[in-house]
Amino acid sequence: MKPGHLVGFFYFKKVNLSIMDKRTFLKNFSILSLGVLPNIQALGKFVESYQHVSLDDLAEDEDFWAKVREGYRLNPDYINLENGYYCMMPEETLEHYIKHVRLINYEASHYMRTVQFENRNEIRKRLAELAGCSYDELVITRNTTESLDLVIGGLPWKSGHEAIVAEQDYGAMLNMFRLINERYGVITKRVSLPNHPESDKEIVKLYEDQITNNTKLIMISHLVNISGQVLPVKKICDMAHSHGVEVMVDGAHAFAHLDFKISDLNCDYYGTSLHKWLSAPLGCGFLYINKDKIEKLWPLFAEDVKPQDDIDRLNHLGTTPVHVDLGIANAIDFHKAIGAERKLKRLQFLKKYWTEKLKDHPKIEINTPWEEERHGAIANVLVKGMMASEISKILMDKYSIWTVAINRPNVHGIRVTPNLYTSLNELDQFVKALDEIAS
Repeated sequence: MKPGHLVGFFYFKKVNLSIMDKRTFLKNFSILSLGVLPNIQALGKFVESYQHVSLDDLAEDEDFWAKVREGYRLNPDYINLENGYYCMMPEETLEHYIKHVRLINYEASHYMRTVQFENRNEIRKRLAELAGCSYDELVITRNTTESLDLVIGGLPWKSGHEAIVAEQDYGAMLNMFRLINERYGVITKRVSLPNHPESDKEIVKLYEDQITNNTKLIMISHLVNISGQVLPVKKICDMAHSHGVEVMVDGAHAFAHLDFKISDLNCDYYGTSLHKWLSAPLGCGFLYINKDKIEKLWPLFAEDVKPQDDIDRLNHLGTTPVHVDLGIANAIDFHKAIGAERKLKRLQFLKKYWTEKLKDHPKIEINTPWEEERHGAIANVLVKGMMASEISKILMDKYSIWTVAINRPNVHGIRVTPNLYTSLNELDQFVKALDEIAS
């Protein structure tokens, strides 16, 4: 087929790069990879046409969100209410990601030896702008676990030092603290978070009561992955700093979900996964390190000699799937077209919509706070007298509703995570199914 090739369902125009000089290629590739794309511009114009509608009203406007839903390819075999693990890419982002894969495969080492790092740095700058931090305080990683484990493993621990974590924190990081206990003799102290705290003060005090002269680090979740509870990050950071203790934040479920800037949190370290709520390709995240903290961290992999306060010395990755980096740019475009405030309001409304229908059910228990400032989209629910695994299996086998079972300290139930494409009709089906199971 001339002048292009048909591969599967994707038409890839053949380009004779042998007649293109390097400068032309770099310019064209940069525009392709990092520019705002036509369909995203159309989405932006559609969103702008609703500027006159309040955020609260727009969150409940099914016509608006049905249009957004059209941008996703959804599996008709089940209702997906487990977006917490991985938020699928909208088709626009996916198609451009596939294009990046094909073009980099076509260019091979020519891309890797010319614009690889230039493009990665441009995306890094865009991420830093979106996150609200300085470019020289952020590096791109593969996920939250890699980001935070780099900090946990890189701090100058000594025997007898203490770290404070929560029973409800993510297992991979708790495992890393176990390793530094075995290696350095670091003591890990655990608190247990209430599912329905009375106030921010209650949460802050939980951590403060565990601080001693040996405490060096507190790890907190910005949004607890198993329950959906949002913690008062800045208040915890301010308290910890008053005691000379650093704070590391697990932001896996908060970034591009909640509306915030890292500069407002006053934390020392922040890690997140971009394939969650930014809906970027699988296998990307970032790590923020306060500029003053960079020089004391030990890298995971050796890098060329760089200044001790240069964050790049902590980010040697070897050869990486660079097409994933380029997909981040497209995910940022989609996120900005929707708007962070609109996105959060819709996600909070979806959680509130179904939990309000079930909160007074005598056999159902909601393990997520009710207050708007304490939750986003994620919630955890239990049918009393049943195992979470049993509930999730019935939901999938009988009702074709996909969720995940959670069985962790103080949080037992199924995690329910809608996304922007989730309709109220789907949530009504879920509510009806859970009511029948409970009955």
